[in-house]
Amino acid sequence: MVNAAPRASILIESMRDIGYSLETALADVIDNSITAGAKTIRMVADTNIAEPYFAVIDDGSGMDADELLNAMRFGSRSPLDKRDAEDLGRFGLGMKTASLSQCRRLTVLSRKNGEAVCACWDLDHVEKSDDWLVEVLSDTTEIPCADLLGQTGTLILWEKLDRLIDKHGIDDGNRNLVRRIDDAIDHLELVFHRFLSGERGIKRVTMFLNGRRLEPFDPFHTAHPATISGPVEVIRLNGQEITVQTFTLPHHKKVSLPEWEKYAGRAGYLKNQGFYVYRGKRLIIHGTWFGLARQMELTKLARVRIDMPNGMDADWKIDVKKASAHPPHQVRDRLRRIIETIGATSRRVYTARGRKLISDSRLPVWLRIQDKNEISYRVNPDHPVLIEFMSHLSDDIKQDFLKIIEMTGAAIPIDALFADISGHPERVAGRPMSAEAQEHAVAATFRHLSQSGLANEDIIEMLRVTEPFRSSWEQTQQTIQKILHEGRADA
Repeated sequence: MVNAAPRASILIESMRDIGYSLETALADVIDNSITAGAKTIRMVADTNIAEPYFAVIDDGSGMDADELLNAMRFGSRSPLDKRDAEDLGRFGLGMKTASLSQCRRLTVLSRKNGEAVCACWDLDHVEKSDDWLVEVLSDTTEIPCADLLGQTGTLILWEKLDRLIDKHGIDDGNRNLVRRIDDAIDHLELVFHRFLSGERGIKRVTMFLNGRRLEPFDPFHTAHPATISGPVEVIRLNGQEITVQTFTLPHHKKVSLPEWEKYAGRAGYLKNQGFYVYRGKRLIIHGTWFGLARQMELTKLARVRIDMPNGMDADWKIDVKKASAHPPHQVRDRLRRIIETIGATSRRVYTARGRKLISDSRLPVWLRIQDKNEISYRVNPDHPVLIEFMSHLSDDIKQDFLKIIEMTGAAIPIDALFADISGHPERVAGRPMSAEAQEHAVAATFRHLSQSGLANEDIIEMLRVTEPFRSSWEQTQQTIQKILHEGRADA
């Protein structure tokens, strides 16, 4: 037998490149605090000094000397071990690999029952000694933020932030660090939103950054009355349960512009649609259909919450960073059917607004024509306003006018419309009609429908759900009352 133990100086540097971002690294550290029963987690970032640092302080159960040294050991716990349902850990690597992916010096100060213990990983020391040597510190008076630690709890301190600060210029590097921390906080408000809000069945956790309280960001906008929530479905696999619930976010007409932009997220609605997978109520991955469907414009309001227990980590292929997951094949078929259901709901949010218009061929200004796999639009030549206008034209001019109408339909800027609606649908709107044009359109439509034998109340209902009358219903009603008062409807 030959000892093939890895060289510490090489392996520990290689492990820094597992793929953590600042966001995923912070989330992994906070997992440990929540697992330790912390009620309050304080983050402190001092970016206004030559050697900035970042600290996470919690009021959890803390660790004694043996527990701390075990926690500082790489691979301190097997991923095969059975864990408590509330345990957010996975490989026994998180605190070390996450922290050292962002800094070269990790100090952990913990206090349990009033007794403080402290240990430190310094990569420069490991490089020199080429050995797995953890420094145990007895004097903690010079450790930043040590005074914020209570009688029980743990302080995680990152120093030598070589991965977070650009070496070329301290000022620019520090400003970049501030921006990255702000982005990371947005990520934490999403990942831990169910803990921050104190969802039923979860102990509320309060988090702060430099004294500013983090606010939960619910990606499903469940508090809004226009959000469509589906029933909770249960998928059973190997004696464990996965729960799934669908949500369709409100149409942009139902929310304010700030709300619309907030729930779009930085990537936008198109990229944020899909499954949101939670492990122990903590978000693991979001904005994906797992290859079961495409991200489309008509389903961009669809989001699906999946809750899985931590006992299914291997089935879901949860990675070290807890930022990736893949559903087991037994679950994929069920998820595919769920996609079909919520996809139809999301599409209805957009198409239902025009369904009444399309269902009656006498009123739409534009006709939607489907020929095999091709969909086109053209101006409706049988619209009452056009019919009335053409009644005053000679046959030759009428034919010329119809050619103009045909050209108008053929020249719809499809590409520009698709780009605008995909990017900013809330900014796309029809041009409002003048008062004179509005009154003329109402009068012509009302008169035409009345002469065809429809009752006044049926005509009013048709106008109420049809554009361009629906969007300016108050003015439309005034014109209708004027028509009825003057008795022109029977003319």
